[in-house]
Amino acid sequence: MTNTLHRFGDRESLQNDYIIFAMAARGINDTDAPPKLQAFLRLALKHNPINVGNAVKGGIFRASPRLTPLAHWRRREFVDPMDVVQSVESCTTVSAVFDDPTKLESFLRDLRAADLGISINIAALTDEARDCCQRAGITRHSVEYSLGFHGDLNLLPDRRVLELSTMCGHGMISHNFAKKMIDWVKEGRRDPQQAATYLAKFCTCGIYNTTRATHILQEARVGR
Repeated sequence: MTNTLHRFGDRESLQNDYIIFAMAARGINDTDAPPKLQAFLRLALKHNPINVGNAVKGGIFRASPRLTPLAHWRRREFVDPMDVVQSVESCTTVSAVFDDPTKLESFLRDLRAADLGISINIAALTDEARDCCQRAGITRHSVEYSLGFHGDLNLLPDRRVLELSTMCGHGMISHNFAKKMIDWVKEGRRDPQQAATYLAKFCTCGIYNTTRATHILQEARVGR
């Protein structure tokens, strides 16, 4: 099961959203897992992912522990991706996010050749993930689906807010923060790419898709 299954949006919105994880099973194949997880990330970086992450230490985009009124303008927008690779020191979950299925497919071919011996999990549109695996010569082991939201849906925020906030499956991006970024973009206080970067900083697993968030914010700015 992966929290990335619950990303909200229609098919068109999710067509540039591909998350791939690597993880080891504690007590089974975790003793030599860190070098394999680092190898996974190094292979991913060859194919230009838009984000990579270590679930324990964070991803490329990170919040600052020392905030001041000037922090938004002076702090670094992202860390060196190799810092994420080097941060893998124990058994953890690592990930890479792609906005292009051809890049994911190329990465899968490299993973198949590397044969790391750890579990690989793709979160994406089911048929898109299946096709990428088949073209890379990989047979899918199993598939899981999200059944969506149930209950009194009138209590949920609007669609744009859900599309932005659910890209952090652990709920680290509040609905109010997502709405604030939408408002800032509409007011011209930040451009969509800047606002997407701010949102990504609070997804500590490093699975936030800034390409998709930028597109959502751009659509909200023009009123679509």
